[in-house]
Amino acid sequence: MLRTLESPRAASVWTIDADHSEVGFAVKHLMVATVKGTFRRFSGQVTLDENDVGKSVIAAEIDVTSIDTRQDQRDAHLRSPDFFDASNFPVITFRSTKIEQLRHGYLRVLGDLTIRGTTREVVLDVEETGRGGDPWGNQRIGYNARTSIKRDDFGLTWNQALETGGVVVSSDVRITLDVELVKT
Repeated sequence: MLRTLESPRAASVWTIDADHSEVGFAVKHLMVATVKGTFRRFSGQVTLDENDVGKSVIAAEIDVTSIDTRQDQRDAHLRSPDFFDASNFPVITFRSTKIEQLRHGYLRVLGDLTIRGTTREVVLDVEETGRGGDPWGNQRIGYNARTSIKRDDFGLTWNQALETGGVVVSSDVRITLDVELVKT
């Protein structure tokens, strides 16, 4: 699904281990509670230049049809044209445009996020959570990343006004990524 990235010199290529990673989101529902969800299918690759992290590249894809909020009717609505329109826009993509080392173990990643055919720049606050070898001889790195977006900016504008004021679904979406990478 994801095409191979060009590798900068002195860089190593790492692939997301989807079995040990999570792509999550949270939105306010009815102005009173937070509903969380995940995407079950995604892939990604990091070309990591540890000598110059600014030359590193991140690319990822998320299968929109794999959305899971633990409620089938809501998931079907989220896949519909009211929200993601998964039949016409089956994939969410991210590609980094700039990576900055803030301090040891912390990065700021700027990149292009495309949802429903609309691309906007987002900023991810990233923390390295660990690294080391596994029992099978592979090298692994863990990262968690956080950002927030306005879903309206990506064409996900469906909503309904409440009699008491407010709306059914907030515009603000918190995105969390907990990723384990395997060196390839």
